Amino acid sequence: MYIYIFQTANNQQQTKYIISNPTYKGEARVTIQRHTHRQQYVFFPRCLANAPADMTSLTQRSSGLVQRRTEASRNATEKDRPSGQEDHDPRRGDEQDDDDTGDSKETRLTLMEEVLLLGLKDREGYTSFWNDCISSGLRGCMLIELALRGRLQLEACGMRRKGLLARKVICKSDAPTGDVLLDEALKHIKDTQPPETVQSWIELLSGETWNPLKLHYQLRNVRERLAKNLVEKGVLTTEKQNFLLFDMTTHPLTNNNIKQRLIKKVQEAVLDKWVNDPHRMDKRLLALIFLAHSSDVLENAFAPLLDDQYDLAMKRVRQLLELEPEGESMKANTNELLWAVVAAFTK
Repeated sequence: MYIYIFQTANNQQQTKYIISNPTYKGEARVTIQRHTHRQQYVFFPRCLANAPADMTSLTQRSSGLVQRRTEASRNATEKDRPSGQEDHDPRRGDEQDDDDTGDSKETRLTLMEEVLLLGLKDREGYTSFWNDCISSGLRGCMLIELALRGRLQLEACGMRRKGLLARKVICKSDAPTGDVLLDEALKHIKDTQPPETVQSWIELLSGETWNPLKLHYQLRNVRERLAKNLVEKGVLTTEKQNFLLFDMTTHPLTNNNIKQRLIKKVQEAVLDKWVNDPHRMDKRLLALIFLAHSSDVLENAFAPLLDDQYDLAMKRVRQLLELEPEGESMKANTNELLWAVVAAFTK
C-alpha cells in the first residue's frame, strides 16, 4: 500500500489518498466523494508500485470532460492567488445560485395560467361546468399580457379624445414572445386591417361572433393548451376520467406550493399589502385581480379566509371595480390597454 499526496483538481488544498493494490499494472482509480461533487481521478502509471511519490500529472474525469493539469501549472496558479484567500469553487457557487433561482424560473406563470390555476379544482383537475365567464376572461388576459410585454398598445386618442372602448388595438412589436398562444393572438392582431377594438378582439378570440368570415380568429382549446403548459412546468399532471358517457382529460394539481403562493399573493394584495391606490400596485397583480373577478374565479382565492378577512377583501375588490377606467387611464405611468380591458368587462 502506498500513500500519495497531491492537490485536488480545483487547486485548493493538498489531500492525502491511499491507493491499494500497488502492483496493479494498468490504471488505478480513486473516487472521492466531497460535498455534492463526485470526482474520479484516474492514474495511468505503467507500474503503480514504481510510480514516483510526487506525481507530475493528474487527469480528472468529471461528466465526460477530461482536464489535464501539470505540476508546473498548479504551482503557477498558487503563486497568482493571494495569500489568505479562502477556498472557493466557482462551480459550487453557480449550483447554489441555480438552486435559489431555479424554482422561480421554472414556475413563472403567465396571467392566463394564473387565472386558470385559480379556477381549476385541485383533485378533479377541471374548471366548474357552470363557469361561462372564464373563456372571455382568458382572452382578456392575453391582451393584457401582450401589452405588459410591449407588444400591443392603443391607438393615439387624437385631438378629439376617444373613449378606451372606441380606440383600436395596434401592434407595437411583432417579436415572438415564446408562448404559442400569445404569438398566435399577436399574429391575428398584426395581420388584421383595419384594426379592431379591445371589445371586438375579446369576442373574436373567443369565437363569439356572428360573422362567419371572422371565425378563423377564434383560439381553440385554450384551457387545454394552458393546462398542458402547467403540466410542463410541473404544476399539474394529466389523467383520464370517465363520466359515464365519455372520457375526459383532466389535470389534477401536483404542486400545491405554487398554487398556495398564488393564492397568498392575491390575498395579501387586498389585505396586508393593500395600498389604496391602483397605480402603486404592481400592474400584473392588479390585472390578475380584475381578470380573476371577471372570470369568476376570485372567490376561490378568498375561500380559505376568515369571515372578517373575507368581508374586508371583497370590500377592497369592490373599490377597485368601482374605479373609472377612463379617468385612471389618463394618469401617469399607466397602461391604457390594461384599463381598456377592465372597461370591457366592467361596463
